[in-house]
Amino acid sequence: MTTLTLRPSEQTSVAVPEAAPANSLRQFAPNWFAVVMGTGIVANAAATLPLQFHGLRGAATVVWALAAALLIVMAVAWVLHWRRHPEAARAHGANPVMMQFYGAPPMALLTVGAGTLMLGKDVIGLNAALTVDWVLWSAGTVLGLISAAAIPFRMITRHTFDGDAAFGGWLMPVVPPMVSAALGALLVPYAPAGQPRLTMLVACLAMFGISLIAAFVTTTILWSRLLHHGMPPAGMVATVWLVLGPLGQSVTAAGLLANVAPTALNEREAAGLDVFAMLFGVPTWGFAMLWLALAVSVTWHCRKSMPFNMTWWGFTFPVGCCVTGSTALFVHTGADMFAVAAVALYGLLVAAWAVVAVRTVHGVLHGNLLRPVG
Repeated sequence: MTTLTLRPSEQTSVAVPEAAPANSLRQFAPNWFAVVMGTGIVANAAATLPLQFHGLRGAATVVWALAAALLIVMAVAWVLHWRRHPEAARAHGANPVMMQFYGAPPMALLTVGAGTLMLGKDVIGLNAALTVDWVLWSAGTVLGLISAAAIPFRMITRHTFDGDAAFGGWLMPVVPPMVSAALGALLVPYAPAGQPRLTMLVACLAMFGISLIAAFVTTTILWSRLLHHGMPPAGMVATVWLVLGPLGQSVTAAGLLANVAPTALNEREAAGLDVFAMLFGVPTWGFAMLWLALAVSVTWHCRKSMPFNMTWWGFTFPVGCCVTGSTALFVHTGADMFAVAAVALYGLLVAAWAVVAVRTVHGVLHGNLLRPVG
C-alpha cells in the first residue's frame, strides 16, 4: 500500500494547476462535470419554483438544453481523454484531491435526466423524455453507487491524511446516491405498478440512507477541521459550500419521495413518509441555513485571496439543492417562509451561476483553466 500525507498546500497545488497552457485535453478532469451540475440545477430549480411568471419555464428550458449540450461535450471529452491520455486519467483517479470529483459525472447525468423529464418533455415529448431520464438516471445511479463505495475505499487503503486535510470535496463521492433518491422519485409513478414500483421507491429510500449517514459523518469531520485548523487554503474556500448539497438534497428527497409514496405504499406507510418529510426536512433545512451563513462568512473573509478555479462551481449546485429543498417544504407545510426562501435562494443561485459561468468561459478562452500540471 502506498500512502501519503496530504496537507492543505498540497491540496491547492493539485487542484489548481499553475503551469503554462498546453495540451488541454490531457488535463481534462472529472471536476469539469460540475459545470453541467451547476447549469442543470438552474433549470431544474426554476421548473418547481413556488413563484412562476411568464417566460420562466421557457428560459429554464433553454438552460436545460444548454446543460444537455454541455453534458454531451463533457462526455465526448472524457472518452477522448481516456483514449488519448490514459496515464493522465489514471493519475486523476489516484490523486487524493481530484479523485473526490468522480462523484460529479454521475450527478451531471442525473441532473440532466431530471431536467429532461421536467422541461425537455415540452420539446421532445413525454415518451422520449422518459426514455432519456430512465437511461441517464440508471447510468448515474450505478456510477454514483460505485463512487460512494470506491472512493472512500481508496482513501482508506491508498492514502493517509493529516487532521487539516479534510475539505468539502470529500462529500462529492457520497452525495450521488442522494441525488438518485431525490430524482428517482420523479420516475416512481412511471414504473410499472406492483413490485417494480415498490422496488423503485424502496431503492430510493435506501440510497437516501446511504448518502445521508455518510454525508453527516463527513460534515462532522469538516466542521472539526474548520474549528481546529482554521480557514481552508484560499483555493479551497469555495468547497465549504458543498455541505449545502447533501443537506438541501436530502430535504428535497424526503419531500419528493413522500409525494409519490401513495402510488406504491399503503395509506399508513405513505402518511408516515409525509410526516417524516416535515419532521426531518424542517430541522435539516434549519442547519442548512446555519451552514449557508457560515459559508458566506468564510467566503467574505477570504474574498481578497481567493483565486478563481473550478471549485467556484461549488457556489451553484449546493445552493440549487437548497432551493429545491425549500420548495419541497413549502409544498408539505404550506408555510410561506419556505416559498420566500426558495425564491431568494434562487436569486442567489442565478447570480452565482452567471458570475462563475462568465469566469469559466473567460478562463477557457484564455487557457487558464486547462493547464498541464507542471
